[in-house]
Amino acid sequence: MATEDKNILNRLYIIAGCMFVFALAVAFKLINIQFVEGEKYRDLAERNTTRNFEIDANRGNVYADDGSLLATSVPKYEIRFDAVTVSSEDFKENLVPLSKELSKMFGRPASYYQQRFRKARADKNRYLLVAKNLGYSDYIKVKGFPLFNKGPYKGGFIMDQRTVREHPMGKIGERLVGSQKKNEPGVYEVGFEGAFNKYLRGKNGRRLKQKIAKGQWKPVSDNNEIEPQDGYDVVTTINVNIQDIAHHALLKQMEHYEAEHGSVIVMEVKTGEIKAVSNLGRTSEGTYYEKLNYAVGESHEPGSTFKVMAMMAALEDKVIDTSTVVDTQNGTKRFYGRNITDSRRGGYGKISAAKALEVSSNIGLATIIDEAYSKTPQKFIDRLHSWNLNSKIGIPILGEGTPMIPGPGHKKWSKNALPSIAYGYNLQLTPLQTLAFYNAIANDGVMVKPRFIREIRKWNQGVETFETEVLNDRICSEKTLREIQDILLNIVKRGTGERLYSEYFSMAGKTGTARTEYWLPGWEEDRKYISSFAGYFPAENPKYSCIVVIHKPSTKKGYYGADVTGPVFKRIAQKIFTDSPRISRIAKVNEVDEELSGDFENYYSKVQQTKSTVPDVSGMAGMDAVSLLENMGMRVEIRGNGTVAEQSMEPGSAFRKRQIIQLTLK
Repeated sequence: MATEDKNILNRLYIIAGCMFVFALAVAFKLINIQFVEGEKYRDLAERNTTRNFEIDANRGNVYADDGSLLATSVPKYEIRFDAVTVSSEDFKENLVPLSKELSKMFGRPASYYQQRFRKARADKNRYLLVAKNLGYSDYIKVKGFPLFNKGPYKGGFIMDQRTVREHPMGKIGERLVGSQKKNEPGVYEVGFEGAFNKYLRGKNGRRLKQKIAKGQWKPVSDNNEIEPQDGYDVVTTINVNIQDIAHHALLKQMEHYEAEHGSVIVMEVKTGEIKAVSNLGRTSEGTYYEKLNYAVGESHEPGSTFKVMAMMAALEDKVIDTSTVVDTQNGTKRFYGRNITDSRRGGYGKISAAKALEVSSNIGLATIIDEAYSKTPQKFIDRLHSWNLNSKIGIPILGEGTPMIPGPGHKKWSKNALPSIAYGYNLQLTPLQTLAFYNAIANDGVMVKPRFIREIRKWNQGVETFETEVLNDRICSEKTLREIQDILLNIVKRGTGERLYSEYFSMAGKTGTARTEYWLPGWEEDRKYISSFAGYFPAENPKYSCIVVIHKPSTKKGYYGADVTGPVFKRIAQKIFTDSPRISRIAKVNEVDEELSGDFENYYSKVQQTKSTVPDVSGMAGMDAVSLLENMGMRVEIRGNGTVAEQSMEPGSAFRKRQIIQLTLK
């Protein structure tokens, strides 16, 4: 064999050897992929075509004290169409009847739907939007239409479900009830929604979806891999009737005085249950809405409502009695180089300590406290601290404002601090913190913690109950308590609140007018005030305490507490006992606690029995009934408007999931 031929043959052997080695490498890699890394790549391929998506659980409902809904989760459905999976025969046969049914339901011409479906077919659109924001009963109707009734593959039917949080009371009490954080769905920070989120949120489920296009996923089936678990229900202490009264009473006065913002709180004296909280802030257009929770979160100088605390400290420490004579001079008195004035031109002269509080004399209270405690100021501060006025109450609602009462050594302390605190300056409290103290006066000296929640429930089963919590079982002696109660009654009868007096309905309380932003330049030319009124009613046997605070009313129309906030207090007090027959009846028979609690239990057990039996929804608002029944898995058809007059299924009878119940509303 020639040398050249041998070289060629050797090269062929080398090439064959390389190919053999390459083949072995490829075979090894294939075996490695299939048997060693196969699971990894199969999982990767599957993840690229199918994926488990989280399904939000239905949040629990938030209820008022009588079972009325304050917040509820309502399922909403979006219908889409996969134009690729449907066979040509099924598409042609069902296009016209499907379009006609959609036309009847949604009002567009049948030709509109025919055109859209044909275009989707031509474009191979696998995610055509058909309808959105449907309730459960409408979703079931659409699902039963021609073609769609063949399911997700043969019929191209795609359903996406989401839950929407609705507030049956609308904007009234919106800040108190709470809402989702902007741009962060499912995140709740404020109000009841934020405070009790751990109970309300439930556990999310999972649903398998298949990728059909970039960014588009289609459910593999109608069933979920993991069913979401509904959250617990929260039963609050809020009374919808009182909440409505408080809201409109505050709104009317805010509009009249063109005020910047304001708040109202109504509290049940014995139990500490908060019955209403209204917070209104002004927009640039001059309208009002639930802007911030001022009642809970805003600390400010309380002004004259704090004079009650100062007087009680002096009475309790026995440095004065109610008949002690105080010289208020001619309406101006100098304290440590600074003048303190009274609102009455010419002053009140020499008056009793009780009279000084009745007429809300700044000089009178500053003189009493300065003369009694100037040498031992810490004694006065310690008395205030003993009532926990320097501490947060510790309520579950997020964002409680921090109180501030300076003592010797504090950066805000000076010689003028003591007389300033005496009439409500140089310290800070929130409206709720002030009300808690006034409520203790109404409650015969027992300070109870303001309470926003009664119970956590899972349908008809109680999970956790919240009882009245006593913060201080005796804030002062019986003598001091009776004296201060008499003065608060006389303030309305003949003092700064005399315009509120009615011989037919007794009230007790204290007006407040405080300067605000007085530290800014130009205050004398553009004066700003905070008007307030804190008290309780009826005066002889208090059922409710209440505080009204309005910031920056128009000084052209008035700014004194007696003019601005006092009328709100009076309107709320009188309407509570005249607009609600049930509450009026309770007041007459003096059985408020028993009847309020019994009324709720009966109502709740009536409308929420078990998940397997039909509840009695007669008398309920239509929205409430639909939400309740749909959350139980029933299909609801309604006729008419208003409250439920008739229901097609007997209360207590068994039902199947997705069974239809018809409600007649009148």
